[in-house]
Amino acid sequence: MGRGAPQGRRPAGGARGYDRADRLNELLVRILAEEFERIDDDRLGFLTVSAVETDRDLSMARVYVTSDADDDELLEALGELRPRLHRAIGDQARLRRVPPLAFVVDETIRSADRIEEILRGLGPLDEEE
Repeated sequence: MGRGAPQGRRPAGGARGYDRADRLNELLVRILAEEFERIDDDRLGFLTVSAVETDRDLSMARVYVTSDADDDELLEALGELRPRLHRAIGDQARLRRVPPLAFVVDETIRSADRIEEILRGLGPLDEEE
């Protein structure tokens, strides 16, 4: 045998080069996005699941969402839909325990839009000065 990695051991980070939590987060984004497509609730507006961050011990999954809906109304609707979403994850993901979902409005897009608005307001620089 050559001098490669010890037999029977996988490199850290799993077969795909990133760890289990990253794969789980991607799976949860996909499951939740598909479930939101099936839900007909005007309070959600145009909803996008931008990311999911799951604690390593599966004690909590923070779901980052963006929408054109009012934040308070959106969070209220998501709270009411939480059991359905939890059930969808349980049905589709092979997990011993589905982490509780906490919804967070992702401000990244709003911040980027605001920065772009400010930059547009500056206008072109006058080279004569």
